Amino acid sequence: MATYLKTAPSLEKRQEDDLKVKKIVEDVLADIEKRGNDAVRELSLKFDNFTRDNFRLSDEEIDNAVKSMTQGDIDDIKFAQEQVRNFAEKQKSCLKDLEVETLPGVILGHKNIPMNSVGCYVPGGKYPLIASATMSVLTANVAGVKRIIASTPPFKNAAGEMTPHPSVITTMHLAGAHEIYCLGGIQAVAAMAIGTETIDTVDFLVGPGNAFVAEAKRQLFGRVGIDLFAGPTETLVIADNTVDAELCATDLLGQAEHGVNSPAVLITNSRKLAEDTMAEIERLLKILPTAEIAKKAWEDFGEVILCDSYDEMLEQAEFVASEHVQVMTDRDDWFLQHMTNYGALFLGPRTNVANGDKVIGTNHTLPTRKAGRYTGGLWVGKFIKTHTYQRIETDSAAALIGEYASRVSLMEGFAGHAEQGNIRVRRYGGRNVPYAQPAEKQS
Repeated sequence: MATYLKTAPSLEKRQEDDLKVKKIVEDVLADIEKRGNDAVRELSLKFDNFTRDNFRLSDEEIDNAVKSMTQGDIDDIKFAQEQVRNFAEKQKSCLKDLEVETLPGVILGHKNIPMNSVGCYVPGGKYPLIASATMSVLTANVAGVKRIIASTPPFKNAAGEMTPHPSVITTMHLAGAHEIYCLGGIQAVAAMAIGTETIDTVDFLVGPGNAFVAEAKRQLFGRVGIDLFAGPTETLVIADNTVDAELCATDLLGQAEHGVNSPAVLITNSRKLAEDTMAEIERLLKILPTAEIAKKAWEDFGEVILCDSYDEMLEQAEFVASEHVQVMTDRDDWFLQHMTNYGALFLGPRTNVANGDKVIGTNHTLPTRKAGRYTGGLWVGKFIKTHTYQRIETDSAAALIGEYASRVSLMEGFAGHAEQGNIRVRRYGGRNVPYAQPAEKQS
């Protein structure tokens, strides 16, 4: 039976916080819907202490951002983007158009069509998340999206001014964004989804963000499509006595630094590793530069689960359904074969979640809050719609399908549907079937 050596807040407490966020977002979205640009400017000034007549960056501003970067930094960004591009292209090659003759004269098929417009949100906060710009913008570019707009909050520069962050803007530009905006938070995703006097609407929203951005995406879903609810970063380490506490503690805190509400969970069948890891975390928190955030996340959302067996470790991991799952055991492939609920797996001590976050090539926008039970993460296929079509090429096929369609329709009481089949039977089958009547009128 699993033993919790450290626990996180209850589900009820998290739901209470969610309700507060929901109301704030509802009011903000309604205000932007009503007042457009004026509301967006006021919200940007209120939350980011930043405003301008037009939040879209000019070509000159984008060029200046690129020129301000060192060649070394640009080379690093390009390396990461090449890895993401390569994997996305390989994924795209798996998506094939289809056309098949299912019966003589009956042709069915599907086409994979890129979306026309996508809005990519790149969060800000304490860090310029250049990797997020690559993950969303570049992947949409590989998919063939016609219009890609990207938005990110301003950052405080060395002079204390709120300005677009050069590295984020450069990354967006190199990734292929067609429009770049310096706008953050609810107001950014709302402006892209609802539209304003100066920002045309998009069909699809992607990108991670804080609880307010995630809730805004949830409320905007239906008006636009969304990738997934990418909430606070989550990490789960599954480990046994083949690894040491320093490795486990480092991988837990490396993700806990994302935010004060980022869950970090250890599942192990070794009490010694569990206790040593908790002690090692306390040691590392004294020297970690981001300890102010990571310490709060670990104290409030960290968990340590001690299990009796590998089967129980698997059961607990499936229940947690974490965004990132780092597996370091003597049977990593066994977990790969048996796990079904997660965002992404990181197998073995040689790799880690930071690789996936930044440069290795898989996409880092992943399902959180147990959404890994029903969806995977962002990938090139999220930007591509699969549309079906059909064609009947012979008279006999038209009559055959028409007969079956008519009978099934009448079982449901749809006389008009049935007549669509019957008229084909008359015209192409040479049979004078009577005008369709609902089943109860035929008795």
